[in-house]
Amino acid sequence: MRNVPNKLSPVDKDHRWIPLIWLPYFGFFILQPVVDHASAKIWLVDALGGIVFLLFFFGMFWDRGIRPKLYLAGIVLLGLALAPINFGASTFFIYACCFAPFLVESEWAALRVIGIIVGLAALDSWLFHLNPWFLFYAGGLALMLGGGNIFFAQRNRANEKLRMAKEEIEHLAKIAERERIARDLHDVLGHTLSVIILKSELAGKLIDRDPERAKAEIADVERTSREALSEVRSTIRGYRAHSLEAEFKHAQATLETAGVALKAESVEIALTPAQESVVSLIVREAVTNVVRHAGARNCSLRLAPMNGSCLLEVQDDGRGGSLVEGNGLRGMRERIEALGGTLERETGSGTKLTIQFPLVAAKGNGGQ
Repeated sequence: MRNVPNKLSPVDKDHRWIPLIWLPYFGFFILQPVVDHASAKIWLVDALGGIVFLLFFFGMFWDRGIRPKLYLAGIVLLGLALAPINFGASTFFIYACCFAPFLVESEWAALRVIGIIVGLAALDSWLFHLNPWFLFYAGGLALMLGGGNIFFAQRNRANEKLRMAKEEIEHLAKIAERERIARDLHDVLGHTLSVIILKSELAGKLIDRDPERAKAEIADVERTSREALSEVRSTIRGYRAHSLEAEFKHAQATLETAGVALKAESVEIALTPAQESVVSLIVREAVTNVVRHAGARNCSLRLAPMNGSCLLEVQDDGRGGSLVEGNGLRGMRERIEALGGTLERETGSGTKLTIQFPLVAAKGNGGQ
């Protein structure tokens, strides 16, 4: 009687047949009255006892909470009550000792419970002067099988902990992936939709004065929209690669469309794909915020190495920002902290973002 499932949780609906594996041992209880040619009265008592046992037996597999322990106690009491009239009741003590390790949380607790069950069987045998073979089965065999099941019970509990840990890791991974997608979609769509709005407004103003320029702006809106669709699909797949050089060009075009003068200083730095992707997204989000909220006339971008770190500064001369961080700024902070860096924001005269993170040797593709 090994590998009994943990009774503290019900049997999986796909494995409700498991209790049937251990049911044949109940045949020893039925066999004894047949061998003894028991009277109708004994048969009636045995039948009632057998029905109660089956209720306890299946309850231990399928019930929840602390009641399985009560069922175990009930099986022991049945064994004590029926042993004087049915030698086969020794099987109830075997069942109880085999199930006990799965109902407690430690080896010592299991040994104590098994010891109590075997002690009660020995007491019953002594009080009613039962056949010595009863004590052999209800004591010796029950002790041996119950002791062996302690190992399997501990293994089951260890496997359950591993399963729960695996589920927790999978759950956290799903949360992290959802946050990554939300962050990336915010960065991608926030920037792109801002560009589309600016160019659409510009085209609307130029449509009467300069139809050719308006037509070019509308064509640019279409191109930007197609790029946005492609980037959204790539973001969901998780295979996006950001070019920092391309992002600086996008930033310049976006700011020019919004009427903001850009001063860019950039020194070539050896960044890993992951670092380049993060810096690109931060530049994109920062420029989007300048266009949307700052009301600035000038903006400066500076990228340079500094004491083994990469320094990125984005500054504008606009109205400054709120003290409360929005989703975009939170996303930037999370990204840079994932690289072991820091993000500082100053909102006195305009807004200044200072991002710093340690440089590491580029190794393979560590993309987002």
